[in-house]
Amino acid sequence: MADTSYATPSAGLPPQAALHTGRAVFTEAYAVIPHGVMRDIVASALPHWDKTRLWIIARPMTGFSETFSQYIMEVQPGGGSTRPEPNPEAEGVLFVVEGQASVTIEGLPHHLRPGGYAFLPPGASWSLSNTSDAPVRFHWIRKRYEPVEGIEAPAAFVANEQDEPIRWMPGTNDTWGTTRFVEPTDLRHDMHVNIVTLQPGAVIPFEETHVMEHGLYVLEGKAVYRLNRDWVEVEAGDFMWLRAFCPQACYAGPGRFRYLLYKDVNRHMKLGL
Repeated sequence: MADTSYATPSAGLPPQAALHTGRAVFTEAYAVIPHGVMRDIVASALPHWDKTRLWIIARPMTGFSETFSQYIMEVQPGGGSTRPEPNPEAEGVLFVVEGQASVTIEGLPHHLRPGGYAFLPPGASWSLSNTSDAPVRFHWIRKRYEPVEGIEAPAAFVANEQDEPIRWMPGTNDTWGTTRFVEPTDLRHDMHVNIVTLQPGAVIPFEETHVMEHGLYVLEGKAVYRLNRDWVEVEAGDFMWLRAFCPQACYAGPGRFRYLLYKDVNRHMKLGL
């Protein structure tokens, strides 16, 4: 595939003379968290993670993300965790955007470089360390797994998106496609974390309106994105949250536009609380 780049948080702090002209917005149907607000002052820490900070860009709460949380983790050399996940019902996906991570899953070691992807089933025994001499940054998406009687839980696996094909939408002349790590027909999985690619000038030509909740982190490029009633400019490093049934469409910018996409799939709708 073409040369690949991955956005990371701005970090640091803007100068005191900077104007408040950012693009952050939080509405009843969507939110945009632009890269310029992912600064040192809003970073967090986690128990049992050494030499680590993170930006929490989605969390379950009323009026926001209902099904998932998403972190951008930054682990310094020598850092990591041997007790990373406190919830035995949580599944996870790791996606590396900068640096190198050593991940051990059920006793098997794996090396994740940029583009590296790891699926972690609920109850998995895993750990992560940074044995390199530079920081590693990666997305960590977490969801409470919804088991189904008669369907086994999915197994852990590791991949790299640069080794996976882009599956182009029919009739788009290979301008809009998805890199999938899980087959849509695999009902063991109740979430998909994919990468969507739109070539320069490509479009999502209708207002998608569907039950899946979305988290979209822009890895590369820029676009004008339709979110509910609004057209919003987004670029590399921005995060968008879309609640279920929020209309969405897109016009890609002058360069390739790519984003990491979360959605909940393959389960009945809960009836009541």
